Amino acid sequence: MNIILKGRNIEITDALRDYVDKRLGKLNKFIEGLDEVQVTLLVEKDRHRVEVTIPLNGFILRGEEETIDMYSSIDLVFEKLEKQIEKYKSRISRINKRNKNQSIREMTKMCEDDGDEPRIVRTKRFAFKPMPVEEAILQMNLLGHNFFVFSNAETDEVNVVYKRKDGNYGLIEPEF
Repeated sequence: MNIILKGRNIEITDALRDYVDKRLGKLNKFIEGLDEVQVTLLVEKDRHRVEVTIPLNGFILRGEEETIDMYSSIDLVFEKLEKQIEKYKSRISRINKRNKNQSIREMTKMCEDDGDEPRIVRTKRFAFKPMPVEEAILQMNLLGHNFFVFSNAETDEVNVVYKRKDGNYGLIEPEF
């Protein structure tokens, strides 16, 4: 497993690098096929934040934690990712046990759970692959987000799927 470690406003010492390798290296025992883990360590004032992104079989597992100590943040994000991986594995195995030929739409149903002027405070860039709407909903639920931007495999256009307050889903399609 390749751990890509980046630091913002922090010097990454050998001790810190070893600790990240030790903690996140344990994720290999939970799930096979982890090729790459992207870790960003940030320090802002007295807050130490760790952001971890793991691309996994077309899905993305993501954890983010913030405390006053970098080592505590690493521990907390490891625990969060551990729970996400267990959740991911149990859902996939439960689906596979019921019917090996189940569609992504059925998998999505099982994954459902869960004073100044506003300004842009963060910009994210990510690569996305074409996928059906049902897979986008599954990905959104795995990430724990309430919306997901994706390339619709059927229309080859960028779409947004979102979770509505009534528990259903909405789809935003562009119209030119």
